[in-house]
Amino acid sequence: MKPILRTTGAVLGLIRAEYRQLKNRYFGTIERFEGSAKQICAQIVERLWQGDFYRTSLGHYDFFWMRDFGTVAGSLTHLGQKKRVQHTLRWALLHYRRANTITLCIDQAGNTFNAPAHRSIDALPWLLHSLVASHYKLNKSEHHFLQKQLVKYVKAYLDPITGDLQKVSYAEMRDAVHYDRSAYSIALIGRLAQCAKDLRLTAFPFKPEKYQSDLMDNYWNGKYFDADRSNKAFSAECALMPFFLNVITDEKLVHKTMDYINKAKLNALYPLQYGEHAEEFKYRIGMGKNLMPNYTGTTIWTWHGTFYLHVLKRYGRPEYDQQYANFAKMIERHGTYPELVNPDGSWYYVPIYRADPGMVWAALFQEL
Repeated sequence: MKPILRTTGAVLGLIRAEYRQLKNRYFGTIERFEGSAKQICAQIVERLWQGDFYRTSLGHYDFFWMRDFGTVAGSLTHLGQKKRVQHTLRWALLHYRRANTITLCIDQAGNTFNAPAHRSIDALPWLLHSLVASHYKLNKSEHHFLQKQLVKYVKAYLDPITGDLQKVSYAEMRDAVHYDRSAYSIALIGRLAQCAKDLRLTAFPFKPEKYQSDLMDNYWNGKYFDADRSNKAFSAECALMPFFLNVITDEKLVHKTMDYINKAKLNALYPLQYGEHAEEFKYRIGMGKNLMPNYTGTTIWTWHGTFYLHVLKRYGRPEYDQQYANFAKMIERHGTYPELVNPDGSWYYVPIYRADPGMVWAALFQEL
């Protein structure tokens, strides 16, 4: 009976998410907020907390998304919201334990599901990262549950002897494309390895250094980390996440990547263009150039923009002040924190999708 209930819940959660996406495309509204960029972000983050968990956006993403929350858990904690962050994690762990799985999404009814409908390589890493970033204290039941999930994770994605990422199908941050073992995935596994160690979760047998070496040996091209094992194109999440999560802390590599971004003018209007050579990627059905043109091409993704700003600030880059000011202008232009905008800064709006407003990512900017 439990497997049937879990499957039913997953289907219901996904159907609701898809319905809200289409509804938002044709009937949704974009609420504007007054004030400076930081004041706008503060209002958005406060609205996304409704007493039980942090929603992902003020648009159709009105549910919990582990990946999105994971990226802001540290920022929210530093902004004084440690209790809310831990409450959200306790709520998520409760529903994950009931479903006996860790998915990307949980709706208000507690249904656990993946959006898109693919298992995710980064949900568990972001969960462990959030626990560490918020100083969450695991109880015995939660600890036991995570141990079992780590065993399942290794079996699903990694070579059990070497720890190498296997060439299998899964969803990740750039969920519109099919990667061949992306640098982002390796960075997230490296972060998982460190967090498992910090949380005393012994079921993950591989050391963080293994994935640091993997990034350097198989992805670093002298200017940035390649998108994946067979595509050398620049993709923002692959280039930035090793640094953002402190999996790689070599300042020389950071500066070379930031110099490349300047040279390629990926930050010319606002930070940061998703990447280059979008035509070289293989897209998932329904997320390609016909139905969602330029979705993850030369569009400006605010998520990556804030990762970029954090790295600039952390390493004292001279362009930080100007890039911060440019990003603030983008927020103030729209009166909200958009999911993504077109290369000219206008709202991304295509046949079957409209970018969401009021993203929880605003916490990343608010922390700067």
